[in-house]
Amino acid sequence: FATGPRQDNGVFYEIRTYEVKPSRMKEFVELVSQHFHIRQAHSELVGLWTAELGAMNKVIHIWKYDNFAHRTAVRTALANDKDWQGKFISPALACIEKQHNEVAYLVPWCQLGKPPKEGGVYEWVTFQMKPGGPALWGEAFRAAISTHINTGYTKLIGVFHTEYGLLNTVHVVWWNENADNRASGRHKAHEDARVVAAVRESVRFLESQQNMLLVPLPCSPLK
Repeated sequence: FATGPRQDNGVFYEIRTYEVKPSRMKEFVELVSQHFHIRQAHSELVGLWTAELGAMNKVIHIWKYDNFAHRTAVRTALANDKDWQGKFISPALACIEKQHNEVAYLVPWCQLGKPPKEGGVYEWVTFQMKPGGPALWGEAFRAAISTHINTGYTKLIGVFHTEYGLLNTVHVVWWNENADNRASGRHKAHEDARVVAAVRESVRFLESQQNMLLVPLPCSPLK
């Protein structure tokens, strides 16, 4: 009940979320900084962040694949990469409490964006929509996103719709120069009649929403 229009090619994105043991977070981030280049040699990393607000000790990363055969080949190569297994996987597993992954597509009206400059923060918003997929709620959701873009206070990075994982989930990633700019922009948006009307229409299809403020790690292509 979640499938619907998506971009025509086979490209998809794997969203991996790690919950790290609080006592091992510093160690895990150091392992990433030292050895994640080994993983990046196998496939394209879109972004890698730690949660600052809305969650704690959480690491989120997005990987791009041409198709499922591409992902299978990459996972096989990683399993056979002794450097990756020895230098990162073995010590990292002792740091991780839980792992979760999703396969998602960009919605057809969204291209993956880039921030206008480095050094900002990212807002990761997860919407759990009512069953029915984009055929039910797609247009209203798009209108709500578009009104926020038009306010100009934030930069849209991507809108991802899940194919594997919890269905009818949409992840929206925004970039802001800093947390205070985001706060003032949201305040102005809430006073914008166009935003209020569009959001009011979209929330009819909403089950729940979660927001996180993310900070990119140094090796993240999206900084």
